[in-house]
Amino acid sequence: MNIKPLADRVLVKPAAAEEKTVGGIIIPDSAKEKPLKGEIIAVGNGTKDEEMIVKSGDTVLYGKYAGTEIELEGETYLIMRQSDILAII
Repeated sequence: MNIKPLADRVLVKPAAAEEKTVGGIIIPDSAKEKPLKGEIIAVGNGTKDEEMIVKSGDTVLYGKYAGTEIELEGETYLIMRQSDILAII
């Protein structure tokens, strides 16, 4: 991939949305919620004030409205600041 986030930004590939509930009910596309976890694909260099803690390959949790959705090579990704990430799983 030829994209490198700048400063304290990261590129995240969101996890797939759930197809079924725990009880086995199939969820239609219109009712699926946006996933709140994903895998880090690329990481910026950080800033002089903020060191990058996450690294490529980490699975993370992020806020519901975090990041900006972009499409590259037919795949959907999110680009967000490291501060938008809530936890590393």
